[in-house]
Amino acid sequence: MTKRCVCIISGGMDSALSAKIGQKEGYEIIAVHFNYGQRTQEKELECFRKVATSVNAVKNYEIDLPFFEQIGASALTDKSIEVPTGGLEEGVPVTYVPFRNGIFLSIAAAIAEKHSAEALFIGVVEEDSSGYPDCRESYIEQMQKAINLGTKDETNLEIKMPLVSLKKSQIVQKSLELGVPLEHTWSCYQSEDKACGVCDSCRLRLKGFKEVGVDDPIAYAL
Repeated sequence: MTKRCVCIISGGMDSALSAKIGQKEGYEIIAVHFNYGQRTQEKELECFRKVATSVNAVKNYEIDLPFFEQIGASALTDKSIEVPTGGLEEGVPVTYVPFRNGIFLSIAAAIAEKHSAEALFIGVVEEDSSGYPDCRESYIEQMQKAINLGTKDETNLEIKMPLVSLKKSQIVQKSLELGVPLEHTWSCYQSEDKACGVCDSCRLRLKGFKEVGVDDPIAYAL
């Protein structure tokens, strides 16, 4: 019997590796992507489609969540808030989108239940990240309990977060080892043409590649 998993794929490096790990573990992949009014929405969608193809996804869901723009409160969805470029800040950065992963997981869980999937893969990173509260391992574990309480008795979903304790350099290394198409991933928070190289996400990505000693295959403005 085929075992299925739902993979939340943003188009970034972390979720691309997470999906590849799901494929390597023998799961049939159902790929889910969210368009939520983020600054690099079109580029991320383009990358999602390429990553989903690379893991032979049997079904793609592209979910529109326009209410994030209505809420605002994040530099990713509110154009009046500048994306910080001065390095990592103390506390939760302004690029945090309120409860984003909680909402993503809820929708992905509904899709998983529809397809009788056994697992849900999410590429959250706690160890070496921007410090988002919804990327914490303890939070995801509690979310798994809540999802299984709120679904049918025969639904028993495991939320897998294979990268949660990895550093960015380890993510780059493992991506190279498993053949993740890093040239088709995007991490920049503010540019869709060439990555800015100075936002938090670009800095973390570039640091990871530098520590491994290889060049990042995407184009940077700086």
